[in-house]
Amino acid sequence: MYVRRSAAVLAAVTVIGTVTPAFAADPSPSASVALPSGLYGTTDPTYDGVWRQSLALLAQDTVDVKPAAKAVDWLTGQQCADGGFAPFRADVSKACDAKTPVDTNNTAAAVQALAALGGHDTATGKAVDWLKSVQNKDGGWGYLPGGASDANSTSVVIGALAAVGEKPAAVRKAGRSPYDALLKLSLPCGDGDAGAFAFQPDKKGALAANADATAAGVVGVLGQGLVATAGKAPASTRECLGGKAPTPADAALNGAVHLAQDMSGTGYLKSVMPGAKDQPDYGNTADAVVALSAAGLTQRGREVLVWLEQHYAAWAEQSGPAAYAQLIFAAHAAGVDPRDFGDTDLVKQLNATGPAPQSAPNASVTASAKPSEDDEKDDGDSPFGVWWYVGIFLVVGIGIGFLLSGRNKGK
Repeated sequence: MYVRRSAAVLAAVTVIGTVTPAFAADPSPSASVALPSGLYGTTDPTYDGVWRQSLALLAQDTVDVKPAAKAVDWLTGQQCADGGFAPFRADVSKACDAKTPVDTNNTAAAVQALAALGGHDTATGKAVDWLKSVQNKDGGWGYLPGGASDANSTSVVIGALAAVGEKPAAVRKAGRSPYDALLKLSLPCGDGDAGAFAFQPDKKGALAANADATAAGVVGVLGQGLVATAGKAPASTRECLGGKAPTPADAALNGAVHLAQDMSGTGYLKSVMPGAKDQPDYGNTADAVVALSAAGLTQRGREVLVWLEQHYAAWAEQSGPAAYAQLIFAAHAAGVDPRDFGDTDLVKQLNATGPAPQSAPNASVTASAKPSEDDEKDDGDSPFGVWWYVGIFLVVGIGIGFLLSGRNKGK
């Protein structure tokens, strides 16, 4: 899903990996699922209702748009009494039980949205308490409670903790923090895919580079969330930092360089879904822009945005509100105006997918695209080697992917 940032929530995810379709058709609304008036998007919300709503509301807040009250109420109404969120509850009058598929990704995304909007301390407090209760002994989180930790889920939870003012490094289980879990998923210097993050170790403990997990991991080890801010340009990107024991900052830069190198020939990330044709993965590419900017490679992120501006339209229209939100997050992180994105207004397009917001300023609230003096001047050729994706993806369940990193953690 991201598995985090990707777009749809899968019914179940195994311990090996995640499938993130690059451009899958959205499912049509199910005849048995009535679309609530406060919900963003027109497709069946069974697997991604809370995820796409959270991203939509968070993106609106990022550009100073005040969401419709019924849109916010819909999200808060999805919360279970214990604090967790499932992808979608069609009948919220029924209490959650052991069969309710609460998960870390939807819960953490909802926390980030509600914390940004303000006035929801009780809801976010209960959600964070629930997240802490399902933290693994390695310091990380899996998509489902009790599942093996993965880079995407751990990253989106870090974003939730930071959103409510918690220090992720201080949230520990068995003495380990979320950063400890992420660093164990970072491929060390000297490896063929040095700097990349794996989604999870395979059954033998080996790590395989994963683009979605790398974008999530970079943002996560920097302690940021879905809405990230640009970091200071690094002095150099020509060396892998930290050897076999990088610091979180080192791991973030190594991961960002990996992403930049992987996109150097095309300007975008390619789909790694088993059996997929050689095609762009729009959602992961947008997430990569956020990661690049957060790590200080802002100019490289802007270069990738140029490609997205030229090619995003069909994907975003098909994928819906979460796609527009991802693009807004990418533009925000890179200092590009989302209201002038390829000569179109991403904010207007997002707003049109759900109930009309209470207020929406006409003026841009983001920085211009002009590089600052602190922007990275040259992240040039890296000696990390040729970046290519290796991995085995095994997914159990009935979920259909169309945008969670995606962390990916979500498409």
